[in-house]
Amino acid sequence: MSTLKPGSTLKPGVLYVAATPIGNIHDASQHLISALRDADVIACEDTRKTKFLLNALEISTQAKLMSHHEHNERERIPQILQMIQDDKTVLVVSDAGMPAVSDPGFPLVQAVVAANIPISVIPGASAVTTALVLSGLPTDRFVFEGFLPRKSGERKKQLQSLAQEHRTIVVFESGHRVKDSLENMVEIFGGNRKAALCRELTKTYEEVIRGSLAELVSRAQEEILGEITLVIAGAEPSTATEADIRQELERLAMAGTGKKEAISEVCSRLSVSKREVFDIALSVDFKPLSGA
Repeated sequence: MSTLKPGSTLKPGVLYVAATPIGNIHDASQHLISALRDADVIACEDTRKTKFLLNALEISTQAKLMSHHEHNERERIPQILQMIQDDKTVLVVSDAGMPAVSDPGFPLVQAVVAANIPISVIPGASAVTTALVLSGLPTDRFVFEGFLPRKSGERKKQLQSLAQEHRTIVVFESGHRVKDSLENMVEIFGGNRKAALCRELTKTYEEVIRGSLAELVSRAQEEILGEITLVIAGAEPSTATEADIRQELERLAMAGTGKKEAISEVCSRLSVSKREVFDIALSVDFKPLSGA
């Protein structure tokens, strides 16, 4: 029969998933410190960074550190399941934040649930909720979209699906892509949409830039370094009438805009659904461009 190790807070036969600090080492909870100390095995996104965390927290542990990252997590699953079934206490951590949330861990959690093995989560710092509160935008209802696609076309498609989202939107982005993503947001959401760019959260050089999307694009002309969380206000409820939609469609048609592009632009500009605009666009004369 499995029993607790003397003085340990961890139970054998359970998968422990722990959030680690996203910047400030002092955000490490006593629960996390105890788990890092007492685990038999620590599955790490990067063993070097976990060793750094252990040293920074002055934790002495006999745990075996094993890599568990996006390139090997599938092959690690049988090993980890067997360890848990052998009454080893297994702790899963990522480099920062919560495993399985835009970090490795989700396939393992799925496999553990399917195997009817208990899971315990050790909560901690979150870039999502930290940025949400810092943004000054509504926090009562929000959606988290993780990292936006790297390719422009796929990114625009995802943003277009969010154009009529009324809840506050939170996304992760890298410093070298944030300018392109903000420009895509201006194109699809409109430049007046309120947003906040949160950089290096909880770290020494934490920075929060609030303003319209157009203002953030202007700020992003300068290089922005570090880990970035973007918070974007949801779409305002539309007050556009059918006449307003038709007028905009006819104006774009006269300017030579194609039907598909005109529908997307009107949806974004007037905050109306694609279905509503499409139905009206059927009766608008969109002439093919000359030479097409």
